[in-house]
Amino acid sequence: MFLTNSIGALSEDAKSSLSIMSCFGASVEKPFVLVLERALNKSLINNFDTAVDEGLLDKVDDQYRFSHDRIQEAAYNMILEEERCLFHFKYGMALVSPSMENVDDDILFIAVNQLNLGGPAAVQDMSQTANVASLNLRAGKKAMEMSDFEAAYSYFDHGITFLPRKHWDEHYSLSLELFDLAAKCALTKSDFDSLTVLTEEVTTTTHDFKDKLNVLYLSVYALSISFKLPEAVEKGLDILSKLDIGL
Repeated sequence: MFLTNSIGALSEDAKSSLSIMSCFGASVEKPFVLVLERALNKSLINNFDTAVDEGLLDKVDDQYRFSHDRIQEAAYNMILEEERCLFHFKYGMALVSPSMENVDDDILFIAVNQLNLGGPAAVQDMSQTANVASLNLRAGKKAMEMSDFEAAYSYFDHGITFLPRKHWDEHYSLSLELFDLAAKCALTKSDFDSLTVLTEEVTTTTHDFKDKLNVLYLSVYALSISFKLPEAVEKGLDILSKLDIGL
């Protein structure tokens, strides 16, 4: 109680800095804070050092960490609940430019995670939706390169949720790639229900039969590893016939 009350004794600027930090988890690294300072055009390090002196943060090497999870909770609760998604989205958008400049993918993941915490409800300019979907696509591909298919699926899934209502008409290639890669990750993590939903969306919406092939292949493979070989063979033969390939 003493430590949480101590937050109230800080300056408004210091309290604001702690609330920003709370949006990024229990700890942040100093190199990232320097990037965030430039992105938000706001001094953070000095305020964090003040919080260290007050016992609200611990500093070990280049890492700032909340001294207790209740401190982080209190700092986060300074943001009105209904406005939290807006702040997450704001911080994510601010980090987009640095993520493009930074060779390290960590900034990209942090930026996209913040955008996803904000969610589609935080979007105030609808022209941003496709851009955020594209950022999720980029993050998902990076996660796939690291063989983290669980994280990759999450990024692709979030990307799909950010797509505008008429995305198949207005952002066809982006939509197809998000759905294709989400389906691939769903298969990799044996999420057959999601694979079925994604496959149905692609097969019923895409313009060209060749655009359906990736998800159809995945669905045939899913049937084969689910010991449904007759169904897999039947579906495979149907695909071949539509491609005018005879056996």
